[in-house]
Amino acid sequence: MAELSIKIKIANRVYPLTVAANEEEGIRNAAEKINDSIKEFERLYDVKDKQDLIAMAALKVASRNFELENKGILDNGKIEEDLTSVEALLDQNL
Repeated sequence: MAELSIKIKIANRVYPLTVAANEEEGIRNAAEKINDSIKEFERLYDVKDKQDLIAMAALKVASRNFELENKGILDNGKIEEDLTSVEALLDQNL
């Protein structure tokens, strides 16, 4: 499987990633949704710290995944792996 080096921008920070070619579109779409959530939280709440906004966006995603998991739609192991990856990226860049 071919790998691509891409750059994803989340909350005005660029994150270089190496991803499988078949995952690129999904990752770009996920980053866009995260940025949309951040913009929505900025508009709705008086929160200016990007880290707080990212945490709020992560909570939103995690709660949706939890709901879907409880309905038997999602695999818990993959969600935990994805959230661990996001957390590692944030730790590296904050």
